[in-house]
Amino acid sequence: MIARIVAGEPHLFHDLIRPYERRVYAMALSFLHNEADAEDAAQDAFLKAFRNLAGFRGESQFGTWLISITLNEARSRLRRTKAAPMTSLDLDPDEPGAVSPALLRDWREIPSQALERQEVRVLLQEAIAALPENYRTVFLLRDVDELGTNEAAAVLNITVASLKVRLHRARMMLQKSLAPSLKHLNPTRRWFQWL
Repeated sequence: MIARIVAGEPHLFHDLIRPYERRVYAMALSFLHNEADAEDAAQDAFLKAFRNLAGFRGESQFGTWLISITLNEARSRLRRTKAAPMTSLDLDPDEPGAVSPALLRDWREIPSQALERQEVRVLLQEAIAALPENYRTVFLLRDVDELGTNEAAAVLNITVASLKVRLHRARMMLQKSLAPSLKHLNPTRRWFQWL
């Protein structure tokens, strides 16, 4: 299919990337933590893949190559964001006369399990975000995006042994940071047995 696209059938590109759309977006979102930025990064990753498709050598799987482009795009956006911090133009909501729209919520009673799941999800997202980048990336590729060991190592351009060591360390860091919070959240549940 790639050869046909390069040879002049660009309409096939969407069929080529369709199986990877969700994975690319999820990877961008896990780095950028903003849906709009993740959508932009995913779109730019697909555009870069299209523009450079003729340069794809087939040394790795297409999905691995596409995830590499996505990681580079997300990292690039993070660097640009950190280099040029933006200041909000909105008024401070605590200032007199400032009006902010009310957040409408469903006031029906929410089951306690749903609340616990939400709290655990937030704790997990914060713990993952706090990991050093090289460990966070490995954890996201292997345990969130469920890439194979060889494929994740190829995306990161590291050895399989290095990937396994980083993944083990990432899981240990997560367990160490999450165990006290999860035990405090509901001491009778064994939240961290899966870490």
